Amino acid sequence: MSARILVVEDEEALTTLLRYNLDAEGYDVETVGRGDDADTRLKERVPDLIVLDWMLPGLSGIELCRRLRARPETRQLPIIMLTARGEESERVRGLATAPTIISSSRSRCRNCWRG
Repeated sequence: MSARILVVEDEEALTTLLRYNLDAEGYDVETVGRGDDADTRLKERVPDLIVLDWMLPGLSGIELCRRLRARPETRQLPIIMLTARGEESERVRGLATAPTIISSSRSRCRNCWRG
């Protein structure tokens, strides 16, 4: 059984690119374009890994990550956070919520989830 990955990204072009590459690697990929929709979906079904955009409509990626870390069932869930923010202080802020901040998703997916 392949790992299930939830991609939470509001930019359609990036979502398409991520889905294409993750599908090609054999992952079962679901996508959501809003943070609040992702929060609802995650209460219903928890994936093996989340690829999460920092800035989302409805609920920011940082706030969604905080909520996931507060729930026992998602506390240990691997999260790869995508961000265009380059400032060191912003990356430190992101790391405080316990995700991995990256720019290259394919190799990180393999490292975060070993099935």
